[in-house]
Formats: sequence, structure tokens, C-alpha cells
Amino acid sequence: MPSKPPAPLHQSTAQLQALGAQLRARRKALRVSSTVAAEAAGMSRVTLHRIEKGEPSVAGGAWANAMAALGMALLARNAEDAETDGARASPADLAEWIPVHVRLADYPQLKALAWQVHGIDTLSPLEALGIYERNARHLDTAAMSPAERALLKALRTGLGGGAAVVGTPDV
Repeated sequence: MPSKPPAPLHQSTAQLQALGAQLRARRKALRVSSTVAAEAAGMSRVTLHRIEKGEPSVAGGAWANAMAALGMALLARNAEDAETDGARASPADLAEWIPVHVRLADYPQLKALAWQVHGIDTLSPLEALGIYERNARHLDTAAMSPAERALLKALRTGLGGGAAVVGTPDV
């Protein structure tokens, strides 16, 4: 009989729940059903649901398969590196990551382009990309922060687009 796995640390559980939420948001942004995503990842729909909830008992290979099926990559950082960075990712890391919610306050160019959006502080990644693409002619790429450039690059890479954005250089 196999031994019982060790109880996960609170920090590990919180990280897995955040990762699971990102997986779910990515699947929803791609408009892929859980059944189709699970089949593409070679697992049952129940296992995918457990991953999206962040359950630590799911095998690491299943997590990797789910991420690969959704076009995501897992990036690991040393705790020491995160502490020296103030727990913030560098722009290079952000290019590989799409946030679950895009806070307008964090991205001044996006906030300026989303002038018609009232009473909302956050957008989904798909909504943010749509605003960038629809208003590309008004986008001032020279005034964009490195973090905002990284966000736009990640959105284009992860959710498609880029070709529809006219007049903006690859950032």
C-alpha cells in the first residue's frame, strides 16, 4: 500500500489555487469547454475541474498536460529571487504570463483607450486585448511602460491577435 503524501503547506495550496484560477480563466478566454480541454490534455473532466480548483493531490504531470493543452507554460522562480525583486515579476517574466484580471489602474495606456468603460476597474485578458486592437491607432507605444508592453505581448502571444493590430510595433 502506498504511503500517504505529506500535507501541503498553506503557501503551496494558495499558489496552486492561483494557478488553477489562471488555467480556468485561460480556458474561458479561449472559449473552450472543460470537456474539450480535458480531452486535449488526456484527462477526465473531473481531473481538470480539480486542477482548476487548485487541489494539490492532482499529479504534476496532469497539471503540465492541462497547461500545455491551453497553450500555457509553467515558470518556476527561486524564493530568493522573488524576495530580491520585491515579489514582482520582471517584464521578461510578464511576457510569459497572462493575468487572470487586468487592472486598468496598472496600465495607463489601456486605461486611456478604455475611456468608454465606466464603473469597472478590471478587465478579462480577452477584453483588454480587444480594446488594444480596436484602438491601436490611438496607442502611444513610446509612452508604454515595460510592464504594459509585456502585457500586450503576452496577450497577443497567448490569445492571438497582433496581426490585427495595425501601426503598432512588436513590443
